[in-house]
Amino acid sequence: MTDYFEVHDRDGAARLGELRLADPVTTPGLVDEVLADAGSEWTADREVPEGDEGSLTVLPHRALPGGTPEEVQSAFAGEYPDVDYPSAAVVSPATAADHGADAYVLSTGQSIAGHAEAFVDAIVGTRDAIPADSALYLPGVATPGNVATLAYAGVDLVDTDRAVVKGTRGKYLTADGEHFLEDLTELPCACPACQGPCADFDREDCVAHNEYALRAALATVRERIRRGRLRDYVEGQARHEQWHTAVFRRLDRQYGYLEQRTPVIRRAEITAASDDTLRRVEIQRFARRVTDRYRCRFDNPLVLVPCSAHKPYSDSQSHGQFHDAVQFRAHTVSMTSPIGVVPQELELTYPAQHYDSVVTGDWSATEVEFVSDVLAAYLRGNDYPRMIAHVPEDYRPICERVEDGLGVEFEYTVADHPTTTDSLANLASALAGEDKYRKRERQHNTLRAVADYQFGRGAGDALFGDIQVKARYPKLKAHHPDGEQLAALVPNYGVLSLTLAGARRWVDSDAPTKRVEIDDFVPHGSVLAPGVVDASEAIRVGDEVVVEGPSAFAVGRAEMHGREMAESTRGIAANVRHVKER
Repeated sequence: MTDYFEVHDRDGAARLGELRLADPVTTPGLVDEVLADAGSEWTADREVPEGDEGSLTVLPHRALPGGTPEEVQSAFAGEYPDVDYPSAAVVSPATAADHGADAYVLSTGQSIAGHAEAFVDAIVGTRDAIPADSALYLPGVATPGNVATLAYAGVDLVDTDRAVVKGTRGKYLTADGEHFLEDLTELPCACPACQGPCADFDREDCVAHNEYALRAALATVRERIRRGRLRDYVEGQARHEQWHTAVFRRLDRQYGYLEQRTPVIRRAEITAASDDTLRRVEIQRFARRVTDRYRCRFDNPLVLVPCSAHKPYSDSQSHGQFHDAVQFRAHTVSMTSPIGVVPQELELTYPAQHYDSVVTGDWSATEVEFVSDVLAAYLRGNDYPRMIAHVPEDYRPICERVEDGLGVEFEYTVADHPTTTDSLANLASALAGEDKYRKRERQHNTLRAVADYQFGRGAGDALFGDIQVKARYPKLKAHHPDGEQLAALVPNYGVLSLTLAGARRWVDSDAPTKRVEIDDFVPHGSVLAPGVVDASEAIRVGDEVVVEGPSAFAVGRAEMHGREMAESTRGIAANVRHVKER
């Protein structure tokens, strides 16, 4: 059981946690601070005898025999009766398992640094094998330039060893690389070690600076995790060294590992500054759900339109003009990089209104391929009587690629620019004679489409096939025909928030339910991990969940993914919105 480490916040595989010592250490952080707290020496690069991987030690390391956590702690208490410390298991990727420790020291850290495939395989394999609420310590690897990538991969604890060694060799470390002292004309840092003239700066000063720089880099990483913006930062950091870039891209191939740990909703905006953004979990997840789960419920023609810089799209001036021309006679779908395609019902759903992209007027080959593949998959899953592409010239290659691939034909209505008088007139004329759908139908279809996206294909009809829609868009509310409220659309994230009645309908439907089974208590405000008996593997942070136990039925939002809920002994598993005592 882990008693000394608790995760407080998450950003993908990166976590903001706390190692509970006399002076708590915030992670991602330095194990050196743990040593300072212990007042003992513990060399992170000590050799681990063959066969010892997996044996328990005390963190900081003491010369104690291996054994169960209770045996180790008991022996430690006998030698140091007034001090209590968390336990740590030294493991290799091959021996990583649940040893009941608070932290796990990856003994192969230095051998995998510089080898992207070996590094990613080792971190992902070890992180998956050890308890979700334990800290992973990678010794002898961290520098100011790579620590963001280490945290992004799932490392919680590092040390100053490599930074110190490089300093003794005259290598000056910064967040964007390293420099030989003799190559520096001036010191690009304002830390205490860099206050004197460059000519007087020696290797001892270099060691001190490197340690300051590593601590500063870790502080930046922690702040990025708090804001949900670590990925944006890593995309930039990865450019400074080939190994970082290779690690970053190989991690993107580990979709299952990152997707399990990536929230389904968040406040942070996605910065789409390169083709690497297309591989982000949030982008790939949205594209998969739109093409796998969503289905159009309108019988009207399709109108493809460009995205807008203003979010949500319908609040922009350009989309207001498109709406005036369409007049409820067609189903509008926006095309955009890096999202792919966004049906009008999902324009609020994260991340459709939570991104900002670089606008150059030109599409990269990768963007054209991605958006055209998503559009083609979308069209294979939805049958439209006609398809109109009201898009500017730079969008045409995407549409033409889809036409060639699917053997379909778009009607093009843009004369010069989508919002010119002639272009809008062409669009209105192309839709002349088409039947209009009612605004109420659009609102009903919006709630059902969001349910499909959020809960699974078919969930919209199962949960909201017979509902009454109340309130005005975007603050839509689903009510049972007898008047009882079932759910509300949350405009900030474009997802549904269920009432107890809605949760019961979810449980009783054929739609897959994300359940958290709890012990015999009535939760108020939150469910702590120790009270969780089991949880659905499919649960992700931010998901709507049903909480059930012998004494309570509740609904709320997940603060951990499902596996973490089931394994953790500390932390908030879910926040409860409504609860009924049984």
